[in-house]
Amino acid sequence: MNKHFTLFATAPRGLQDLLATELTALGLEGVHAQRGGVLFEGTLVDAYRACLWSRIANRVLLPLAEFEAEDDDGLYRGVSTIDWSMHLGPDNTLAVDFTGIKAAITHSRFAAQRVKDAVVDQIRETVGGRPSVDIRQPDVRINVHMHGEQVTVAIDLSGDSLHKRGYRETGIAAPLKENLAAVMLYRADWPRIAADRGGFVDPMCGTGTLAIEAAWMASDTAPGLLRTGFGFQHWRGHDDNAWKDLVDEALERQEKGMEHLPPMVAFDHDRQAVRLALVNVERAGLAGRVHVERRELGEATAPSGVRTGLVATNPPYGDRIGEQHELLPLYLKLGETLRSHFPGWRALVLNGAGCRIGLQPDKSWQFFNGPLECRLERFEIGADAAASTGEQAAPDLTNRLHKNERQLRKWRKREGITCYRLYDADIPEYALAVDVYGSESGDWLHVQEYEPPGSVDPGKAQNRLRAALSAIPAAAGVPPERMVFKVRRRQRGSEQYERMSEQSRTLIVREGHCRLEVNLTDYLDTGLFLDHRPVRQWLAEHAHGKRLLNLFCYTGAATVHAALGGARATTSVDLSNTYLDWLRRNLELNGCDMDRHHVIHADARDWLARCRNRFDLIFLDPPSFSNSKRMDGDLDIQRDHAELVAEAMRCLDHAGTLVFSTNLRSFSLDAAIEQAFEVEDRTRWSIPKDFERNRRIHQCWFIRHREGAASDDPGQSGLG
Repeated sequence: MNKHFTLFATAPRGLQDLLATELTALGLEGVHAQRGGVLFEGTLVDAYRACLWSRIANRVLLPLAEFEAEDDDGLYRGVSTIDWSMHLGPDNTLAVDFTGIKAAITHSRFAAQRVKDAVVDQIRETVGGRPSVDIRQPDVRINVHMHGEQVTVAIDLSGDSLHKRGYRETGIAAPLKENLAAVMLYRADWPRIAADRGGFVDPMCGTGTLAIEAAWMASDTAPGLLRTGFGFQHWRGHDDNAWKDLVDEALERQEKGMEHLPPMVAFDHDRQAVRLALVNVERAGLAGRVHVERRELGEATAPSGVRTGLVATNPPYGDRIGEQHELLPLYLKLGETLRSHFPGWRALVLNGAGCRIGLQPDKSWQFFNGPLECRLERFEIGADAAASTGEQAAPDLTNRLHKNERQLRKWRKREGITCYRLYDADIPEYALAVDVYGSESGDWLHVQEYEPPGSVDPGKAQNRLRAALSAIPAAAGVPPERMVFKVRRRQRGSEQYERMSEQSRTLIVREGHCRLEVNLTDYLDTGLFLDHRPVRQWLAEHAHGKRLLNLFCYTGAATVHAALGGARATTSVDLSNTYLDWLRRNLELNGCDMDRHHVIHADARDWLARCRNRFDLIFLDPPSFSNSKRMDGDLDIQRDHAELVAEAMRCLDHAGTLVFSTNLRSFSLDAAIEQAFEVEDRTRWSIPKDFERNRRIHQCWFIRHREGAASDDPGQSGLG
């Protein structure tokens, strides 16, 4: 046991210096940081100690040999020079991990195979039997690294990566590995804060990783204490008595440390995350010691009686380009919560979204969470931080929101309006649209920023946006957690149908007699075009006993209005299965007889050209432009509208009405339509009071056959 080895501990990307500091603190000698990890000197007990106690390392390797190899034959020969009988026998299993940097052998699986062959062939020639391969849980894991032609062969004493502590529920992935959580806590100087009885809070805890690592660090719990296996336990060089002595020592230290654990709490708004965090806390032996509770971010508070400590959290980043910007309200809310509820505390935020939280970090580090580059930001929250929140953000915007609300209040009450536009870029400096959705679970805000031109200074634009998003919830009387923010960019082709997010913030809202599903998060639009409210109401009032055709039907809100208005039959056509499924849910939500309401998946233009049916009401509201791969050609409403209207009129009953609408601001109606049909411009009527500030939101016409004009009869059935 007194034999000294040269050992190597691998480190997460860019963290070898911090790992070297940790290993030195563990009493290890000859510590030297280098690319990919840390070299150190020690006995087998020292290697075991690193496996048991390192909170940062991924693996601890025992190098066996170094040699040069030009090709796979050279690799085979070099591995064969090692006496493998000292490490495993024919009854053991093995696995080979091969990594390389500009390696002479570029095919890692082939290289690993050649290493395995060299080991197995030697043992078989020596004792007659051979070990088998088990890549999941081998008795001995062999690590081979090749840099150019230089090869290092080592025994992996850790087995599975050391970040796998053993408390996480099997099969549940986490956004933050345990050793990276430990790195965050070291950067915050959490051990010193805990020793001074400072508290710990994670306001967005997810599955509880940060809180558990913080509790183990504060209670002097060895991070490897729960692991069921290490790579050295079936290795022939293993000293089980020495290992058990280390474990006994760690258990004694944990028992003493738990007596001094400071107050620790973890919150999350998601019920499933809280459930998983509670399971992990219990598996970590911390039940009753780490308090886990479901709370919204703005409701996170310090433990009772604790005046200082650490707030550490890993907020969502967003998986798609553009989502980072749309997470800004969440990050602003985090900053507001820190100022309001944690004055005098230290805060640590793993910022992967690049969003400012409204506080200036006193220190930050580059940090890689997997492949994602983040900034680890540390904040000292002054004791007077709460008082600074009294300054009103964006007062001019706040005043305008209050004014608009007063102007709309009587109209909304009289008309029973619960979903409406509160603000639409009324002040040029705040180029936002603010919509209120009054759902069955309470009011929500849907805020969209119109994409600024490239000439606008990004820094100034974000400062104004931060101020606006901080002001809007309070001005609208809606909790910040109920605000969804998006950047509105022009979409083309299949982008019109693609998901922007997977958050699925779905609400049920009321419009007239209808209950409708809206989704505030996952798509550019919510599923309900608020500016078309008067048209939908008109269709409901005139649909009794009639046959409705809804072309480019989207989520079918107009269809539902007509159905509840007593339509004899409806036919709804759209190219998107996503929207058609949404329409079916809306119909079912309102108890509509599905036998009378026909939902058709088709290109509306192609379907219309083949249609031989007659309808009393037709609603035609196409996109301004579409070049979806599912279409033959593209659709340009300015270019194609005359043909579309003519085809629709062919299917319109002689006494019927075609409602034609477009949101293309530069649109001009073809004169040929006015010559062929009776055309009534209903734009002014169709724009509701909440959109009067922006009368260019859409144009609308009622188109009918001229009295006495003949038309081809495409058939009498109203079923598409």
